[in-house]
Amino acid sequence: MKWYFKVLKQYADFSGRARRKEYWMFVLFTMIFMVVAMILDRTLGTTFSFYGQSFGYGWIYLIYFLVMILPSSAVGVRRLHDIGKSGWNYLLGFIPFVGAIILFVWACKESQAGENKWGINPVSTP
Repeated sequence: MKWYFKVLKQYADFSGRARRKEYWMFVLFTMIFMVVAMILDRTLGTTFSFYGQSFGYGWIYLIYFLVMILPSSAVGVRRLHDIGKSGWNYLLGFIPFVGAIILFVWACKESQAGENKWGINPVSTP
C-alpha cells in the first residue's frame, strides 16, 4: 500500500525513475480499487445503462478512473525511464494490441543498472 501512496504523492511527476515493484504495486491496488468502485456502483444503483443494458460501472468508477489518469501515466513514464526508454514510448499504448504488449514486456524488464539520464537506480537507493 505504501507504493500506491508513493505514486499518489508524485501525482503528475513525469521525471525520474520508478522501479518494477513501485509500478506493479500501484497497478495492483488501482485494479483492486476499480473493482471495489464497480461493486459500489452496482450496490448503490449508480451504474450506467443504455437501452436497459447495464455497463457494470457508474459514477464512482468513472470519477476514480478520471482522477487516476495522471498518476497512472506518470508512473508508467517513470517506469520507462527506469529501463532506459524515453517517456514518449508510453504513447505506443495507443496502438491496438501490439502497443499494449510492448509496454507490458517493458514494464516487466529489470531496471537499468547504475545511473541513466533520468536519475539514479531506485533499487540501489534506500
